[in-house]
Amino acid sequence: MSSKVEDVAPEKPCVNDSKTEPNEKVYGNDETSEEVSEVYIDPVLQKRILRKLDTRLAPLFCALYFLSYLDRSNIGNAAIAGLTDQLNLSGAQYSTAVSVFFATYVAAIFPLVLALRKIKTHRGITIMAAAWAIATIGTAFVKSYGSLVACRLVLGLCEAGFFPCISLYITMVYNRKEQGLRFAYLFAATSFSGMFGGLIATGITKIGETGGLRSWSWLYIVEGLISLLVVPFVWYGLPEKPAEAKWWTPEEREAMNLREQQRLEYMGREQFDWAQVRSALKEWRVYTGALIQFFQDIILYGFSTFLPSILRNGLGYSRMEAQYMSVPVYFLGGISFFTAATIGDKYGLRGSVLLFLDVFAVVGYALLVSADSNVVKYVACYLIAIPLYCGPGLNETWIVNNTAPHYRRATALGLSQAIGNVAGVVAPQVYRKAPYMLGHWSSLGSALISMGLISMQLVYYKIQNSKKDKISRGEREDNRKGTTGEENLEFRYVY
Repeated sequence: MSSKVEDVAPEKPCVNDSKTEPNEKVYGNDETSEEVSEVYIDPVLQKRILRKLDTRLAPLFCALYFLSYLDRSNIGNAAIAGLTDQLNLSGAQYSTAVSVFFATYVAAIFPLVLALRKIKTHRGITIMAAAWAIATIGTAFVKSYGSLVACRLVLGLCEAGFFPCISLYITMVYNRKEQGLRFAYLFAATSFSGMFGGLIATGITKIGETGGLRSWSWLYIVEGLISLLVVPFVWYGLPEKPAEAKWWTPEEREAMNLREQQRLEYMGREQFDWAQVRSALKEWRVYTGALIQFFQDIILYGFSTFLPSILRNGLGYSRMEAQYMSVPVYFLGGISFFTAATIGDKYGLRGSVLLFLDVFAVVGYALLVSADSNVVKYVACYLIAIPLYCGPGLNETWIVNNTAPHYRRATALGLSQAIGNVAGVVAPQVYRKAPYMLGHWSSLGSALISMGLISMQLVYYKIQNSKKDKISRGEREDNRKGTTGEENLEFRYVY
């Protein structure tokens, strides 16, 4: 298959499907032939479209993910603000209350991913956002350990399909080389949720008891109401089919249709196909990718949820100090992910960037378990923050980029989320008791295991790309089992 670019008159921003975008590889299709259509889109018009997509969609993505993560993780700030004292929770009960969120979250996530194409995207996301907002507000009124657990179970069910839904939506709008930065928006929102969660908690803690409710209850009410305010914007602002949205000019709509052709060559057709699901479940990389997600999530959930407690009970700072000292740590995590995603998009790298960044986590946790000085331990928190959100985010992008076609990708994504989020059950159990040495050692081990799995996948992808190059040059017998999706010679695995 050729990717040759023919000359095009400058005044024509778009041409029909006989050309291809300069320097653009085609990444497989869902047809039986190895030949795929080639399209050309004027780079200036392409940038204008991306700006409009980002202006319209990125704020919604960020707001939603910010609020979903804020509402699930604010239990850490609520604990510092008096939740554990009022409900008389033991360390084990508090850890269990954190963990049970993921019982319903993990159970529901995989079937929701497979059912996604049967549900209107904007409707599904709107319903989930409204539901988790109501569940968050309801948590403010719990009076016992049992009712807290019940609210956490409901919240997990409400949020279960959200991240895979948004992730697949991104792959339906942006091409492969554009996705890293858009996933960065999501995980930067996660870090900012930790940062602003700390700021909100600091402010609300000063209120004390008002209207018969303590400050931790008001924390849940305020954050739940903020989530409810976003719901109408999602319903009316998130188009089911972005290429058909009303905001495009005729020229832009034509270009969006051409982008859709390019996307289908990479994504594959979206008709449900059990064969794609079965092929994904037989692929060992799906499971190593899910394990990487699991170990990276051990670090994410353990550190991000328990950071205020680590600062308060592990390092000995006051309640107020623990709240505001967590803010710059979360902020660094967000900046780090934006930087990593930008570099990854520019150079076409995912796993190799994550491998490098995990070194900082290893050093950070090594300091937490060995240093005597609280100042050194606080510095270690910043080192851990560097790969904190990059780990799950870059790995998810890596999985999406290296899996085709559509339902093979959806299966891999759903499985990685299901297995990865089991870490949400494990992490609170290893962070039960100050000074949290078991949690720190578990996170250190998780970083090291992740680095080993990432290295293994990098070697495999390098070998597979080399084989395709040799087949293309006629230097190796073509023994591929198929010619579509990842088997297509033009599909190149991302490092």
